[in-house]
Amino acid sequence: MQTQALFREDAYAEGNSAVVVESSEAGIVLDRSVFYPRAGGQPGDTGAILWEGGEMPVADTVKAPDGSALHVPAAGAAIPPVGAKVTAKLDWTRRHRHMRMHTTLHLLCAAMPGIYATGNQIGADKSRLDFDLPDPPAKEWVTEKLNELIAGDHPIGERWISEAELDANPGLVRTLSVQPPRGAGQVRLVRIGTEEAPIDLQPCGGTHVRRTGEIGRVEVVKMESKGKQNRRIHIVLAEDAK
Repeated sequence: MQTQALFREDAYAEGNSAVVVESSEAGIVLDRSVFYPRAGGQPGDTGAILWEGGEMPVADTVKAPDGSALHVPAAGAAIPPVGAKVTAKLDWTRRHRHMRMHTTLHLLCAAMPGIYATGNQIGADKSRLDFDLPDPPAKEWVTEKLNELIAGDHPIGERWISEAELDANPGLVRTLSVQPPRGAGQVRLVRIGTEEAPIDLQPCGGTHVRRTGEIGRVEVVKMESKGKQNRRIHIVLAEDAK
């Protein structure tokens, strides 16, 4: 039985009750969880799993072979038994920073229409996006454009389309390195802006904020060459800029 991915239903849920369905030193699988398993450049969530008489710090969350969320225990931590009723509790501060950063990378795609991303990595402190971009604009221009989009306080939503619809609209895929997950028959689209006039619309399985204004100011701190055409753009939240 796959874990019910509660983070898809509500990215702002900070915890949930659950039952342990698999338990080993490799990790804990719950019947339902708000924890995001590492994928698509977004880190796995951390936090804790609590039960009567015990607590397991979660050092990482990854995907089990069947796609379930595998909550990886910290070294030496006690683990709950199969069948235990537990509470899963996120490190919410870290997760929310990932949501702000992830949404910023979508806006970076919006700032450079028609340019394909070749790689990405989301972090709580710094994130980066690589582009197939031989002549990049100045980092000051990118910073200004991103903050203009953020200040617009655009709504963020989602909808699902069939894999056939995605195949008929290949331009929705903005990344060359990471392709949307297939096999379930449906693909999740994340939209920034209105349905009638989206600023950005692309397949994504990660977590995002509800409105761009929630991100706060950001800063492009570095742009570097990673090949003949590949350019890497490093971004931090403005409160962390030095």
